[in-house]
Amino acid sequence: MEKVQGEMEIERWERSEEISDAEKKVIQEIWSRVYANCEDVGVSILIRFFVNFPSAKQYFSQFKHMEDPLEMERSLQLRKHAQRVMGAINTVVENLNDSEKVSSVLALVGKAHALKHKVEPIYFKKLTGVMVEVIAEEYANDFTPEAHSAWTKMKTLIYTHVMAAYKEDAPGAGGGSNAEGTEVLPGT
Repeated sequence: MEKVQGEMEIERWERSEEISDAEKKVIQEIWSRVYANCEDVGVSILIRFFVNFPSAKQYFSQFKHMEDPLEMERSLQLRKHAQRVMGAINTVVENLNDSEKVSSVLALVGKAHALKHKVEPIYFKKLTGVMVEVIAEEYANDFTPEAHSAWTKMKTLIYTHVMAAYKEDAPGAGGGSNAEGTEVLPGT
């Protein structure tokens, strides 16, 4: 039986493809420029994420009421969260050659969001997609087709490692999170 395109897309997201040494270098080179503007790029990513997926704001009491992107941009809490997000991504990028470190960092992120914050895992898929969009736009001169391919693998790596933490907490594994990544997004 033939799979529909949406099912293949989900399946592709569930599998992390190996990132080659050349792709790691491309990711790290672009990231060095991104991270030099860490706060601004991080804020841009979160604002785009919240504008495109407003239901994601439900997890942030400090700025869930904000609708105006300019108000979000001025929010100290949003800026602090952007710094944490960018810091975690930076740790992953710096350690692309150390798969245990990458797994460890992303497992911590996943567990915190699954257990403490109760964030639906679909939001990680959406956030990593927005991350690649913003980086591609902000660094268009560097974002070759090869760079796009490398960053697509990077977003999948982040998502699959975070999802592993959700699956550890899945029903039958002792927890109660929605490990399927199913889309139950009120307000979007």
